[in-house]
Amino acid sequence: MKVCVIGAGIVGCATAYQLARQGFDVRLLDANDAPGLATSYANGAQLSYSYVEPFASPGTLRALPKMLLSRKSAVRFYPRLDWRQWAWGLQFLGSCTTRRSARGTAILLEMAQASRATLTEWMQSEHWSFGFERNGKLVLCPTSEALLQQERQVRLQAALGCDQQILTPQECLVAEPALRHARALTIAGGVWTKSECVGDPHLLCLEMVKSLLRLGGTVSLGVQANGFTMHRDRVSAVKTNKGDIEADAFVLAAGPRAVSLAAELGIYLPVYPIKGYSITVPFRSNVQRPQASVTDLGRKTVFAPLQDSLRVASSAEVGANNLTIETSRVEAMVEAVEQTYSGLCDLSTPKTWAGLRPATPTSVPIVGRWRSSNVYLNVGHGALGLTLAAGSAIALGGHLRSAAIAQA
Repeated sequence: MKVCVIGAGIVGCATAYQLARQGFDVRLLDANDAPGLATSYANGAQLSYSYVEPFASPGTLRALPKMLLSRKSAVRFYPRLDWRQWAWGLQFLGSCTTRRSARGTAILLEMAQASRATLTEWMQSEHWSFGFERNGKLVLCPTSEALLQQERQVRLQAALGCDQQILTPQECLVAEPALRHARALTIAGGVWTKSECVGDPHLLCLEMVKSLLRLGGTVSLGVQANGFTMHRDRVSAVKTNKGDIEADAFVLAAGPRAVSLAAELGIYLPVYPIKGYSITVPFRSNVQRPQASVTDLGRKTVFAPLQDSLRVASSAEVGANNLTIETSRVEAMVEAVEQTYSGLCDLSTPKTWAGLRPATPTSVPIVGRWRSSNVYLNVGHGALGLTLAAGSAIALGGHLRSAAIAQA
């Protein structure tokens, strides 16, 4: 069976690689000149397998008015005359219940654990080099209220198989000694997850593509998918700027772009882009490099050590559908580094990035076959693309395997 995977971000690359492992004749397309240059290029770099609470939660709902009204808030809403935005927003608000948040957590944890096992197997088989490190994750809680909320989440996740610890402020400094350099760090405690990891998503995309080619797959870069050719009730080809590309099955894994492609087929995807930012700054020589990845809930900022540099990611802007890098966002992240890891990084010329995370209202991605068609979906991973890519690739591979067996 010939399978065309549209989108060479972390999700598309993982999907194409897994399908090639299963023996499919895979062709991977992307509009960019290299894999992983859009949303996957410089995101937060955390493989956060045990910390997947949906963004839509009772805690988010309570904090939403304050977040949306503050000009310095990491979360912003830009209203548009776009029915998709308002439909997504209403579904998001409807998902901010205890029951739906708990269900979303359970689904995401199951996918995350599948991802952990799958990526471990892939790395053992392929010996990829992408800055992978199992260094643990520390979530810092700025207030006692935030800590109580995290304690409730830890209890929920413990029942689902997660091993996490609640730490005192002093224990947080033991878990990550580099925090002793902080100039301004007021915390009530933290959550420590020893098994969490980091990795460079762009480098992982490159490694996956190398392995895909070795397995006989084809990669077509600089190829923009624009629509589809139908034969009876099935897709026979994807229309591109380089001509039509035929296949037996088509996988939409193009992040935010998948929404318009799906619309060409009459498919409504409840996926909306949420803009995020990152900076990457080098560590100074002869300093105590941070050991763990850290999420500061007070600043809504993540810090992930990647070999000789620190990846810092922040912000969630709903409705900001461009890639303009706001100076204020960069300044806030630079300030966060200086206050959290004072003197450890060279902040003179940070490498800046902005990307659009394709999010569903529930934070649960859409993975599977569209009805009885030959179109498959692997979209809506939001900020968890790196974490869930391997697991969703395995899940999608199962759907295609079933279809291939039925077709045979």
